[in-house]
Amino acid sequence: MRQALAGMLWSKQYFYFDVDLWLTEHGDDPMKPGGRSIRNSEWFHMVNQHIISMPDKWEYPWYAAWDLAFHTIALSTVETDFAKEQLDLMLQEFFLHPTGQIPAYEWNFSDVNPPVHAWATIFLYRTEQALKGKGDIEFLKRSFAKLTLNFSWWVNRKDRFGKNLFEGGFLGLDNIGVFDRSAPLPTGGSLEQADGTAWVSMFSQNMLEIAVELAAHDPMYEDMCLKFAEHFIWIARAMNQTGPEGMWDEEDGFYYDVLRLPDGSARRLKVRSMVGLLPLCATTVIEPWQRERVPRVVKTLQERYKRMPELRDSIHATGPGHFGYGERGMAALVACRKENVSRSERSFLGAMNQSRLTNSTGLLVSGNELSATGH
Repeated sequence: MRQALAGMLWSKQYFYFDVDLWLTEHGDDPMKPGGRSIRNSEWFHMVNQHIISMPDKWEYPWYAAWDLAFHTIALSTVETDFAKEQLDLMLQEFFLHPTGQIPAYEWNFSDVNPPVHAWATIFLYRTEQALKGKGDIEFLKRSFAKLTLNFSWWVNRKDRFGKNLFEGGFLGLDNIGVFDRSAPLPTGGSLEQADGTAWVSMFSQNMLEIAVELAAHDPMYEDMCLKFAEHFIWIARAMNQTGPEGMWDEEDGFYYDVLRLPDGSARRLKVRSMVGLLPLCATTVIEPWQRERVPRVVKTLQERYKRMPELRDSIHATGPGHFGYGERGMAALVACRKENVSRSERSFLGAMNQSRLTNSTGLLVSGNELSATGH
């Protein structure tokens, strides 16, 4: 543990990058129309001049926003204030894009990383509560305001058709499918991603948990609790729809990306990978005191379930009659399908190996077969 933490502390480094200056030196002036367009030209507002935790300051001397979120959890055990500063940094005006996007990494700030910043924020807040007996509520308020902008960016930019099904591209998973998910699709159309949708579902749960904590200090946050609770419900309903065009495959007991083609047709990309397991991450335990803190939210959701019972069927069973130990509830994207889930657990690795051997995940495009086996 000491060696691991020493390595984390050793990898702090001063990082300087004036993007506007760099663009000017490379012949691009984003303030003038018709200029040369190069990478990061949309990020000319950025001026990075801070001490930042690097993945490895010798081999990888640059920051990656979602790596950094995980760094802060480890760093919080020895440097809580520095960990909070790192999360704050990515949300400051010289980092966060005016649209609300969090910069990915130096090579291409516009790449899309999984939205784990809110998860790290509430995790760090709880860690400080456990260590010091009190959490930093001002840190939570400050982060929540900027994270709401980032959540809106996801909803407005990555849900192409407004159906609560999200794209995202790379999302931290290299060579995970039959083609490069960050590049234009060779088939045309769009890709509804099981991992992208799961990440945004988890994001909404994290924001709900933060809002519940803030509601104890300011009742106005109860409205935001309801906003994020409803986002979670709508996403769950969209993602758990059955049928040939849904992400959930009832027969396989697994989630898959869905390719939407220009002619309006759709097909699942049946690649057994981490993409189909990530919906399990969108799970949050709800304590009794959290429900008691926002009674209007609980009442509103119960009334909505009565009017639209299909919404309740789209999530893991929770509420009266379904509470667990200590009257705890659960907000979970994956509904309780015991038979299919257990079958997936037993067969996951075997099926993944078999699909690679048989090339069963191929996709024919313009006479060429694309396959996950080649990655």
